[in-house]
Amino acid sequence: MDIPHLTDDKPEIFELLLLGLERKASDLHLSAGHPPILRIDGKLLPVLERPRLTPGYIEKLVGLLLTDDQKKILKEKKELDFSYIFRDQAFLRANAFYQKNSIACIIRLIPSQIRDFESLSLPPSVKKFATYNQGLVLVTGPAGSGKSTTIASIIDEINRTKSEHILTIEDPIEYVFSPKKSVINQREVGRDTNSFSDALKAALREDFNVILIGELRDAESIETALTIAETGHLVFATIHAGSAVATPDRVVNAFPPHYQTQIRSQLSNVLLGVIGQRLVPKIDNGRIPAVEIMMVNQAIANSIKEGKTAQIKSIVETSRSEGMVTFEQSLSALLADKKINEDALRGLI
Repeated sequence: MDIPHLTDDKPEIFELLLLGLERKASDLHLSAGHPPILRIDGKLLPVLERPRLTPGYIEKLVGLLLTDDQKKILKEKKELDFSYIFRDQAFLRANAFYQKNSIACIIRLIPSQIRDFESLSLPPSVKKFATYNQGLVLVTGPAGSGKSTTIASIIDEINRTKSEHILTIEDPIEYVFSPKKSVINQREVGRDTNSFSDALKAALREDFNVILIGELRDAESIETALTIAETGHLVFATIHAGSAVATPDRVVNAFPPHYQTQIRSQLSNVLLGVIGQRLVPKIDNGRIPAVEIMMVNQAIANSIKEGKTAQIKSIVETSRSEGMVTFEQSLSALLADKKINEDALRGLI
């Protein structure tokens, strides 16, 4: 993985990126006919002190970020992903594309410093996932809910406390890890490997202890994750499911009916737990995660294996002593602690 550093000789784009970091924006939008727009706490907010951007000016700004080869690719393919490290303050993940025959660009601003569990307001039980040696941990939630941030926090805890070989396969890389006690190799699909499939096959020969597989998108990636976990490795991945307790069904239903019994058996043996999260507006601005934690105990493992997943929610509800919590319980606790108000609950429960 060789990600270039953005140099100081590009003042126009530098000023916008610094402004985004100062305002704790997650994304910077550059689109003709609008001023620069920042996404802050999930809301798109125009930078009103800046003029509306013209197609020519956006092309100039984006051109400052691209090599000659990248400019050719953008012109030919009409879209381009690229990355930069910005002053050791942030990792920039960008996508430039054409719209209405002019260039637009969205830049994700990912802080370089990986936050710990406490600063992310995650439940203490999340930390337990960093202590396991083998098995599968899944994180679910809507886009932009902080799934990658939560996994990065767990991976960095392993990096800080254990001597392991950590391998990540991502599309694209979200957080850049600095080795501490562990050795870390990060592979980006398209840059460091041709495909998830190729990288996962090669991984079995790369002597790793812990692997982060960006997102489980289909039956093939799910089956590979289960197999890797079965062979004595610790696997982290994200998956799109409605909630933590709905995740086992989401995994099983990715497969044809005649194969589901085998998948239930595999999943019941290797699944350690699922973290589900959504970001909720705080009373004092900002957002806070409402987190659902399912730690797989014998009762949950049996429910998965026997296809009785409707029982899982009640098991989670009554297992708070084991570190489990439902969304409803998490939201109630945030409300009781006066971190959110009733308005934040609309549409969530």
